[in-house]
Amino acid sequence: MTYILFLFLSQNIYQQIIMKIRNRISLFVALLLIIAFVVFINFYAPIIAGFGAKDLCSCVYVGNRDVASVLENELGNYPLAIGTFELNRADKSATGSVFGFAKVKAFYREGLGCTLIRQRNEEEIRKELPKLNIVKPVLNDTAYWPLGTKATYYVPAHIDNRKLQSVINQAFEENDPRHPKKTRSVIIVYKDRIIAEKYAPGFDAFTPHVGWSMSKSITNTMMGVLVRQRGFDIYKPAPIPEWADPKDPRHQITTDQLLRMSSGLEWEEDYSKPSSATVMLYQETDMGKFASGQKAEFRPDEAWNYSSGTTNILSRILKLQLGDETYNQWTFKEIFYKVGVTTALFEADPSNAFIGSSYIWASPRDWARLGLLYLNDGVWNGERILPEGWVKYSATPTPKSTMLQYGAHFWLNVGDKDNPKDRRLPDCPTDLYMMAGYESQRVYIIPSYDMVIVRLGQTKKGDFDLNKFVSGVLGAFGEE
Repeated sequence: MTYILFLFLSQNIYQQIIMKIRNRISLFVALLLIIAFVVFINFYAPIIAGFGAKDLCSCVYVGNRDVASVLENELGNYPLAIGTFELNRADKSATGSVFGFAKVKAFYREGLGCTLIRQRNEEEIRKELPKLNIVKPVLNDTAYWPLGTKATYYVPAHIDNRKLQSVINQAFEENDPRHPKKTRSVIIVYKDRIIAEKYAPGFDAFTPHVGWSMSKSITNTMMGVLVRQRGFDIYKPAPIPEWADPKDPRHQITTDQLLRMSSGLEWEEDYSKPSSATVMLYQETDMGKFASGQKAEFRPDEAWNYSSGTTNILSRILKLQLGDETYNQWTFKEIFYKVGVTTALFEADPSNAFIGSSYIWASPRDWARLGLLYLNDGVWNGERILPEGWVKYSATPTPKSTMLQYGAHFWLNVGDKDNPKDRRLPDCPTDLYMMAGYESQRVYIIPSYDMVIVRLGQTKKGDFDLNKFVSGVLGAFGEE
């Protein structure tokens, strides 16, 4: 009897111990989940909400897109799909939130696109709308592209047009549901003429597309015009107020080193989590000033580090050099309108500085015009826009960049001339250089073929073989 009682009591004590352990584990797991949720809401949710609000606003009011299409395509996949995004046409705005938390708003301003409201109140930002006294040119409908809107589509005899059209068509074909290409626009420019173009349903030659990081190459263009018109010296220390003290390790950073992403400034270009890039784009009012405040991690030219913050420092330099009024009209008057780019819009942050790293919108034909400006050595219709040597400078490899793949705000295809695998596009010429942006936005400039290729879409990394596409286009060319 005593033994049975002992077993009963032992089992009861054991069960109590197990119950306590389970309760403590449950409590610990619950605590971890609460902490994880708090971290998510405070650090990750603002990125999702900010990206979605800004993208919905811009796609609708700048890109002239349908709301349902944007919600399904741009914002319909994880992690953006967990957000809630709404458009308000009454004040031309969009809001984003995640499970009701981290609510943010972006609103449209004429001439400046959509701006995400962070750190400052909306009324204050709206009152500071710059005056944009710019007369947009009207292109001649009877003149041929690029000076007018008329396209010839004349394909010279040495080009296999059937093969060319087949390659273009393949760029739009969806053969694998797991890896959708989502190509929206393709233009082939040869010897200053459009010889082929194609668009997905809902898009055409005049639909504005966001260039994402292709915008960096246009910031380079702005800097080139500053050099030509005002004698700005890119090899002197960059004129950033916070770096003025000679004892500051950033004092020695030149504008050239900023253009080459070799400034040595600390930066994390990661969009999957809170990072330098996401904090700048989705939480800061003055993006250029925020990026200028980064610490020196290396000596200038000691390391190469791709950085959107660097580009916004350049945009800030342009604003400081030109003054607010001139700055807001500079790109339009001195670049866009001079080369017939009439659909372009450069979106600004709440401080009214252009977000040089990411947010230029332009139609496929206008992206092609910007590529053609570089193909023609910075000269447009007989007028020099960029200084002599600027195009060569932009396409010259930065020594520390991987595979010599980066010039001055342009991506290159140099690599090892004896090892094609050591190039971004192994089956394409080494003189090819490009504007490149998120979701495979591309403007390829190929001097040896006298060609510009534009490819725009909404493609996840790896879902579209760009090397196969570009080499396929070039493969349609025979000896002239």
